[in-house]
Amino acid sequence: MKKTIRNMVEGFGPSGFEDRIRKRIRTEIRGCADKVHVDAMGNLIALRRGTAAKRKTIMVAAHMDEIGLMVSYVDKRGFVRISPLGGVSPIYELGGRVQFENGVVGVIHTEKPKKPSAPPSLETLYVDVGATSKKDCPVSVGDVGVFLQPMVEVGDKLVAKAMDDRMGCAVMIQAMRELKDKALPHDVCFVFTTQEEVGLRGAMTGAYGIQPDLGMALDVTFTGDTPEPNQKIGVSLGGGAAIKIKDSGMITQPWVKNWMIEVAEQGKIPYQREVMVGGATDAAAIQKSRAGVATGCISIPCRYIHSPSEMVSYSDVLACVRLLKALLVKPKFAAT
Repeated sequence: MKKTIRNMVEGFGPSGFEDRIRKRIRTEIRGCADKVHVDAMGNLIALRRGTAAKRKTIMVAAHMDEIGLMVSYVDKRGFVRISPLGGVSPIYELGGRVQFENGVVGVIHTEKPKKPSAPPSLETLYVDVGATSKKDCPVSVGDVGVFLQPMVEVGDKLVAKAMDDRMGCAVMIQAMRELKDKALPHDVCFVFTTQEEVGLRGAMTGAYGIQPDLGMALDVTFTGDTPEPNQKIGVSLGGGAAIKIKDSGMITQPWVKNWMIEVAEQGKIPYQREVMVGGATDAAAIQKSRAGVATGCISIPCRYIHSPSEMVSYSDVLACVRLLKALLVKPKFAAT
């Protein structure tokens, strides 16, 4: 599975420009679905047909896009000003490298601060692509880039850019492979969504079109296991799959949460309960689609989210695969 993870996290695909990563995913899931298509928003939808006489529809979603940058201005000396695509934090990006869609690599730096101790802001950041003038600058206004950072292994931990949410994509791909020759009772739409980082847009339209009876999102979540964390969160690397109870975009229906916990405990799958103080996932968009959809979320614990070096535990990733498979084999659709 690590080969798939590397292929995902090192791919190119900022919000709204997911073409390249979508092609990689389509290759990874070849032969794992009965039907595959791309909708108008660019979502990649892979359908597995169920065997039950009265089939229902389950939507499983993980977003393909990653945070990135867009060129907003090029000055006369060839230095590039940037606009964020998603939640880009200047403190994480300073001194890092960005790779544009045409392959050009630049270094992110900042103007001299007006106050020596002042942190950088997005307005003061620029990208140095080695140009000497606007005329010879190899990128133009509207070009997009992502942070350049290969995946490395640090013990049991995997570190890379775009774990958010290529790790969710990798979990879904692995589950599809392991369920390939196993009958599923209900139809499952595995949806690799677009533009999550700028407003859950792909999941919103995808859920509207699919009209699922049950939704399940896969995404990363913050941890509270680092020295002096910003938020007191009861999720740790190595603690297993995180079952979402609440974030700023949704409250999981109690029966859905209880069902997920029951399946984890019955399967002896390591899990932890997640209450995320801020942020939201595709689950929020699915839950609010049309007249509402009962929706859960499996979260992969992740340190340093929205930085070029996001960190996950491989054991947690495997636990998420196990939990997703178990839920799809024995889904639940209504409170009892």
